[in-house]
Amino acid sequence: MEVWLSGTRAELDAATAVLADLGHVIQQGQRWPMGGVDAGRYRLYLRLSVTTAAARHRPAPDAGGELIDLTAARALRRPA
Repeated sequence: MEVWLSGTRAELDAATAVLADLGHVIQQGQRWPMGGVDAGRYRLYLRLSVTTAAARHRPAPDAGGELIDLTAARALRRPA
């Protein structure tokens, strides 16, 4: 599976960790900074090996992490 992710460093770290739990990260590209209105955000390419059994894995409801408040995070971003 191949995926391009866009987000803050924290969002990319969280998404990479979740996707790595589903399978095996085969290739992880460099984080490329975005510009303009997306300053402070990055692009990241991942290539993963995901098996059918891993794709069906669902963590227990109480095993999750904290959700990110995107509106609050965007309000704290510094302008470019």
